Amino acid sequence: MRITLRTFALLRELSVERRDVDLPDGARLADAWDCLSSEYPAVEDHRPFVRAARNGAYAAWDTLLADGDVVAFLPPVSGGAGRIGLTDVAIDIGALEASVAGSGDGALVTFAGRARDSADDGRPVVELEYEAYAEMAEAVLREIAVEVERATGATIAVMHRVGVVPIGEVAVAIVTAAPHRGAAYDANRAVIEAIKQRLPIWKRERFADRSEWKRPGA
Repeated sequence: MRITLRTFALLRELSVERRDVDLPDGARLADAWDCLSSEYPAVEDHRPFVRAARNGAYAAWDTLLADGDVVAFLPPVSGGAGRIGLTDVAIDIGALEASVAGSGDGALVTFAGRARDSADDGRPVVELEYEAYAEMAEAVLREIAVEVERATGATIAVMHRVGVVPIGEVAVAIVTAAPHRGAAYDANRAVIEAIKQRLPIWKRERFADRSEWKRPGA
């Protein structure tokens, strides 16, 4: 059977962005990784941190594959128009707030994650760049919003920027609206924590002399 392999961010730089490969019937996601790493051994060091996806959804390594599947290998995650999604232009926070704030909402909590001019180790940063598995990221953002809305009763708007983000501009914005402040605060924190764990998006910090992909929490 023939499947398509996709990689992103650091894994893409160490291997190949997209490639069709032939695997035997009964092959699993782990076999697809072995196929990639046999040709590009440099990726193997990152295997403990990689998540796999099949046809746009996270999947276990022992998942059986079928002819025509698209398999993506995703480095650790850092998570357009409308209330939930990705955009490659400046985020309009006012529009997000207006999209969720109803007359019965006494609390509106807005979080804006901005590009800052220094790394965690103090080195000056020139700009940030975000790369996403766009088809999957939009779906994951919607899943996160639905889950948190059901758990808290809040209404959620969330937008994440991709591409180059100049220093001082917003990279991710989350707006939560609810009748009372507790639910709005809880929902906002839950969304950003879920994005950090699940959204297939990666950040490159650009310094004056080099650039580095950053693993959140590293």
